Amino acid sequence: MPWSKGDYPPSMKNLDSRVRNKAIEIANALLEDGYEEGRAIAIATAKAEEWDENHPKDKK
Repeated sequence: MPWSKGDYPPSMKNLDSRVRNKAIEIANALLEDGYEEGRAIAIATAKAEEWDENHPKDKK
């Protein structure tokens, strides 16, 4: 089941919206590649947090 900005896993509810949106993007890509939902969520959350650390908001 693909997720969106308004419909995402409960485990993503406490993420910053910027990180959550990236995690949703990554999770949907992982689902398309055949990953199970639980695994896709875990990987996507970790990768989105890593992405956020490497791409600060004020840096363009």
